[in-house]
Amino acid sequence: MAQQSVSVPPQGPTTPGSTAAPGSTAAPGSTAAPGSTAALLAGYLHAVGVRHIFGYPGESVIDFMEAARHQGIEVVSAVREGTAAFMAQAAAMATGRPGVCLSTLGPGSTAVLNGVASATLDRVPVLAVSGQIESSREQFFTHQVVDHGRMFAPATKLALRLEPASADTVIRKALRTVVAERPGAVHLTVTADAWLLPAGPVSAGPASAGSGPAGAASPGAASPGAASPGAASPGAGPIVVPPPLTAATGSVDVYGDGDPLQVLRAARRPVILAGIAALRCAAGPELAGLAERAGIPVVVSPMAKGTFPEDHPYFAGVLDMAGHRVVWDLLAGADLILTAGFDPVELISPWYVSTPVVHLDTTPNTDQVYASAHELVGHVGALLRWVTAQWSGQPRWTEAEVAAHRARLRAAWLAGRTEGKLNPSDVVLIARQAAPPDTIVTTDVGSHKIMAGQVWQAREPRSVLMSNGLSAMGFGVPAAIGAKLTRPDRPVMALVGDGGFAMTATEMRIAAALDLPITVVVFTDNSLNRIELRQQQMGYPPTATRMGGSDLAALAEAMGCDGVRVDTAPALEKALADFGPRSQASSGSRPLVIEARIDPSQYEAQF
Repeated sequence: MAQQSVSVPPQGPTTPGSTAAPGSTAAPGSTAAPGSTAALLAGYLHAVGVRHIFGYPGESVIDFMEAARHQGIEVVSAVREGTAAFMAQAAAMATGRPGVCLSTLGPGSTAVLNGVASATLDRVPVLAVSGQIESSREQFFTHQVVDHGRMFAPATKLALRLEPASADTVIRKALRTVVAERPGAVHLTVTADAWLLPAGPVSAGPASAGSGPAGAASPGAASPGAASPGAASPGAGPIVVPPPLTAATGSVDVYGDGDPLQVLRAARRPVILAGIAALRCAAGPELAGLAERAGIPVVVSPMAKGTFPEDHPYFAGVLDMAGHRVVWDLLAGADLILTAGFDPVELISPWYVSTPVVHLDTTPNTDQVYASAHELVGHVGALLRWVTAQWSGQPRWTEAEVAAHRARLRAAWLAGRTEGKLNPSDVVLIARQAAPPDTIVTTDVGSHKIMAGQVWQAREPRSVLMSNGLSAMGFGVPAAIGAKLTRPDRPVMALVGDGGFAMTATEMRIAAALDLPITVVVFTDNSLNRIELRQQQMGYPPTATRMGGSDLAALAEAMGCDGVRVDTAPALEKALADFGPRSQASSGSRPLVIEARIDPSQYEAQF
């Protein structure tokens, strides 16, 4: 995405209830004046490619919603603020551009906190905007007033306050921080009276050449027919120039004594562990180039699925998903691990292997979850190209050896199946077979995610969206909605557990109202399986983990969706038979909820 600019009309005095000035973009009676703080923020968001803001309306953000509408940005109301943040997170995951969520003051801001924390720990750029009571009452009024700075600081990269006089600088700071390595959430607090005040001086100047986050989808994918990012608003005025939103390119910084390339070349059985920074840097081609030239198997982290094609001869599985012991055995048996953009925030199992590590990432190894005598820091793709250019010698692994490892891994995640029942692995395999290659799949959190993370074959980046940093339940359904809105050209399916679906089921009425033909497959076993398995392992009886059965098909119909219940593999195949055409329909296809009643016993073999 090229760095863009947008024209912001000259500022002028505005009073509540005033009509728009002649020639302005505001409609008669609108209070969203062109030169206001609300208009400036909306202009910046439009300039960086934002076409949807996900939130829940409130009095303290009405003026901003109107300003966004005049910029051609659709404000999508979720059922609650927390799920709106998940929608914004998924939009950012699917497109590579910042996502935006919006809440009102008080309970609106406290409700959005979980989704904001999810974006931070999942390393996803999300700008969270919350209204606040008028500045004249903020210091002493208590009704619905919470301290946003103290509340959001631990859950974000930065918690800022948007004041009219410094609005331009603060907005640019927020946008630059939200995408800077490692990405995450930035929170903006805006008092209700600040929106309509004239914004301070805007940095003027020509838009410089640049691009958005590496691997971002094309702007046109965000909303067919919408203006391209950076399209100028009517009227003359200073030019809004967003800061660079790119990862560093071409740099190679080396830390540690000795020559790391010599260490790499000396390895006889190395393994690459690729993570989400490789995804952000769109380093898939460089990963494949090194794997093929050096003959090195590639393990990926769950949120990096698709960065390395999973039908590639050197693909070696997904870390900490089903069959995880086989993958850890591969890492333990290697004589060197090259971490390519791997982020320890995704670790579910402790890092227990003693294999030496060469750390290759956008940031130094400050986590120290694993020790590394050598660090290569910079753009992941550039670093991999440098390593590949310096490589010498015969392939370290044959394709047959890696294929044998994958066969062991497949046997591991198939373990525990019950013949004649609908097993969790059956659901994922049938769904993958029914889905077109370019399908975007979202998952919720739970035992089903562990299965889907290994079994669903990803063929391209940004096609599998999951929360694996905070690992927050309730992500799957709103993520599917956010993904479909921002990538309407792609089929979208959600794989969710019945616990996560119960948290967000009512969001399906939003999907129905927006005519989004998403398909949600619910793994139904009437329990919080992963917790129940832990209780069982500890010798405890199931406590607070059993869920009463619900007729999810009837619930779906009540919310304007289609619903079906299945309990066999053939029935699921039939229910998904027209997924491809249905998911591409622009109208006439309602969202579909499939209640897949599974036998959960297979999960025990994966715990």
